[in-house]
Amino acid sequence: MAVTILAINPGSTSTKCAVYRDAEELWKKALNHGSEELGRFQRIQDQFAFRAGAIRESLRGAPRVSLAELSAVVGRGGLLKPLAGGVYEVNERMKSDLLACRYGTHASNLGALIADSIAAELGVKAYIVDPVVVDELDPLARYSGVPEIPRRSIFHALNQKATAKKAAGSLGKPYGECILAVAHMGGGTSIGLHVGGRVVDVNNALDGEGPFAIERAGTVPAGDWMRYALAHQHDPRGLQMKLTGKGGLVAYLGTNEFPEIERAAEAADSAGSAGSTTEVGGSGALDGALCAELVDALCYQVAKSIVGLAAFTAGRLDAVVLTGGLAFSRRVVREISRRVAFLAPVLVFPGENELEALASGVREVLRGEAEAKLYTG
Repeated sequence: MAVTILAINPGSTSTKCAVYRDAEELWKKALNHGSEELGRFQRIQDQFAFRAGAIRESLRGAPRVSLAELSAVVGRGGLLKPLAGGVYEVNERMKSDLLACRYGTHASNLGALIADSIAAELGVKAYIVDPVVVDELDPLARYSGVPEIPRRSIFHALNQKATAKKAAGSLGKPYGECILAVAHMGGGTSIGLHVGGRVVDVNNALDGEGPFAIERAGTVPAGDWMRYALAHQHDPRGLQMKLTGKGGLVAYLGTNEFPEIERAAEAADSAGSAGSTTEVGGSGALDGALCAELVDALCYQVAKSIVGLAAFTAGRLDAVVLTGGLAFSRRVVREISRRVAFLAPVLVFPGENELEALASGVREVLRGEAEAKLYTG
């Protein structure tokens, strides 16, 4: 019997949704929300009815989609308590924690709430899959050197887990028997070591830890950052943005448009002239040589993190897996691969694929291939 699933992924300025019948995508839509629309709401949770209504309206006009045929609804998991990876059925405790933003505020908190609302109307179950707070860290990975500040696991768990399973399939092995270093590279970057189906070490991508990325500062020199923070303590929001939002490439170049940055870097390489500038898109003149050096530095830091994770298994890896938006870049893939290929084969799965990953996780539960877990709060 066919399994039909509605997947919902709320972001800061959009809500993405799709309907899948088994592995076939029947319909997909990105609902963009303008600042004027969202500005009416004081809190993230106040956007619930607005976003749910927008999804229902879009579904009414969706070709090939019958709501009566839905087997389940799945939403992007939000900021909950740290938990093991897997599929969780939405329950009252989960909804309570998300509505209260008990563990933090993020648009993804709305995913389970919207999914539950639509599922209740249809008489089916609602789920979440591998939220960002998946925590499977090995005890050795929790130590930071400061007892009051243990390392935390917050990362692109949904895409990392789904992509790791694809990589395992391409290797002809069960995911639970693989050792994989997975790098999700986008506005933020998370690099996790998957051992026996668990992510035993990973950087806290939400707070910008790890390699610098398009909009993340990465792990900065601790003493210098402490002195900088003390000098700018009057501006806590500015300090946060320095790490997450306006750090990384955007801090150096003033743009987060990676295709433009890459084109400027490639133009400088072709010209072979240091310090050349290239007029690219709407971001004005970019220093091509600087773009090239920064992209190569980003790749070096990602590669260094991958190699460092391999210490956990004494260098044993089945594959290095590159995913996320930056995995579409030939330059990024080339530069990282040449630095890590000595460890293991490099497999590339570009994009975030989050809606597909949500549906895939629930499909396994509905087919009896996996069991939904209980969220206890």
